Amino acid sequence: MIPPGFIQDLLARVDLVDVVGRYVQLKKAGQNFIGLCPFHSEKSPSFTVSPSKQFFHCFGCGAHGTAVGFLMEHRGLGFVEAVRELAQQAGVKVPEGPAEAGRASGHLRALADCLQRAADHYRHCLKGSAPAVEYLKGRGLRGATAARFALGFSPDEWTALAAAFTNYDDPQLVEAGLVIANEGKRYDRFRGRVMFPIRNRRGWVIGFGARSLDGSEPKYLNSPETPLFHKGRELYGLFEAQESIRRRRRVIVCEGYLDVIQLAQAGFEETVAALGTAVTSHHVGELLRLAEHVVFAFDGDAAGRKAARRALEAALPMIADTSRVEFVFLPEGEDPDSLVKSHGADAFAAELDRALPLSRWFIRALSEGKDLGTAEGRAALLAEAKPLVSSMPAGALRMQLLNEVAEAARSIPAEVENLFGIRPWRRLPDSRRRESRHQAAATDLREHILQRLLAFPELASEFDGAIATEFADGESPVDRQVIEVWRTASTTTGLTCGALQELLADSDFAEQYRAAATRELMAEADAEGARLELAGAFAKLELRRLNRELELLAGQQPADAEALAKLRELSERRARLMAGSTGEGRQHGTGR
Repeated sequence: MIPPGFIQDLLARVDLVDVVGRYVQLKKAGQNFIGLCPFHSEKSPSFTVSPSKQFFHCFGCGAHGTAVGFLMEHRGLGFVEAVRELAQQAGVKVPEGPAEAGRASGHLRALADCLQRAADHYRHCLKGSAPAVEYLKGRGLRGATAARFALGFSPDEWTALAAAFTNYDDPQLVEAGLVIANEGKRYDRFRGRVMFPIRNRRGWVIGFGARSLDGSEPKYLNSPETPLFHKGRELYGLFEAQESIRRRRRVIVCEGYLDVIQLAQAGFEETVAALGTAVTSHHVGELLRLAEHVVFAFDGDAAGRKAARRALEAALPMIADTSRVEFVFLPEGEDPDSLVKSHGADAFAAELDRALPLSRWFIRALSEGKDLGTAEGRAALLAEAKPLVSSMPAGALRMQLLNEVAEAARSIPAEVENLFGIRPWRRLPDSRRRESRHQAAATDLREHILQRLLAFPELASEFDGAIATEFADGESPVDRQVIEVWRTASTTTGLTCGALQELLADSDFAEQYRAAATRELMAEADAEGARLELAGAFAKLELRRLNRELELLAGQQPADAEALAKLRELSERRARLMAGSTGEGRQHGTGR
């Protein structure tokens, strides 16, 4: 039997869009992705995948489910086989029982512990290395900055890490990328270098970047790919920057470790960098989930412009109409590190003020090297623009970029749209859109609460008190469903909508849960909006209950002093609720 905990971890590790994207050509459409359904024949896309809810549904044939369900349907696999294939794609081993699941999780934790111990050792070695300290001072870094980013130094010795580990022959040191084993010899991977620990969003050290002191090649050396470290999916500095990103609603992306550190020291703490690779769509998608404003700041040379072009291509499939993506090109010969050191934080702030919007850089990048005064140059522009525009989600920004491409190519937008094979995405009928907008008003409050808890299971524990008050004694199917969802979701952290569906797959109400999740696919709500909706729904339920109690008390004749006092208390509470006393309503909603 596969432990449920492993399936939850597996679904959290994989991205449904990536899984489905191996078999279905998907395009971004608002918060979701759409494509032609693989389970029935259709000409217009009705197959929808939600990356936030990790759930898919076809509005044509009704197929729906999670990544596991997709493989079962598409490949004709049984449940266990689908889990095994998904695990293989994710690069993890399926445990055969709870004990093995615990061992698998413990193995990753053990690797992280090895890396943390190495990071602590490197930090200790930095204090005793005058050349390394002078190097960092020469780069303009303060001690507090070095401590914040946990900078260290690896001594120029073959087995310096033997001082940090009691068993230098431990195979986990090789698996963690700290030690190289070659023809019976073992030695430290990093020697004589300034060490930059790379931490994931949970704060685990998952790898290192290392720079030579004298600039000898390779100037930078990164950890190899390990079970913990996948450089194409990680961003340097994200752990340190994530709170500033949320607070400032902006993220700055640059090219190097020292760029990140120097900008953070100068006050731009919302800065991250790719790890020796080009920026990917995965990077952009992760950052746009944290902030809707992303600024790419690149060196002012040919390599920087090339990196900016790759970042543009990575951003287009992920960008929404509400997103703001900009590009900063620093003066020739400057990078963020050198600019801040030479001219101060104000100089970099001035460059941010001159940032190019994505739309302007898009046209400029495509026009470079082409003579748009000739038919050949304009045709080359259209040929280069076609895959980029087609990769974008349907929406206002794609329409605007298509119009600008048409203008640059001296063409009519409709002709360009036809050339690119872009057709307007099939929209829901007006009646369906009105129903979506007014769902809270048209649907019973209790069903609406159930639907929101299924879509955002992370909110379940926030409404403990309200759910217990309103639903614990209920006997209707909806009440029992709310209690079941609440108990399942509030005892498991990090659940997505799809993972919750898997946990509830054996429930008597499993089909109702899947239907509710399907309805949520077309709702453009986020967790904060759902939290406010739940608080409002519970406030309305409380108001209904207060009205019933007031009617009963008002009907009691003659009323005694206790009844009158209760009547006044309920009347005052009803007045506050009706006046929209959000503080008290939210307090009731969260039960805290």
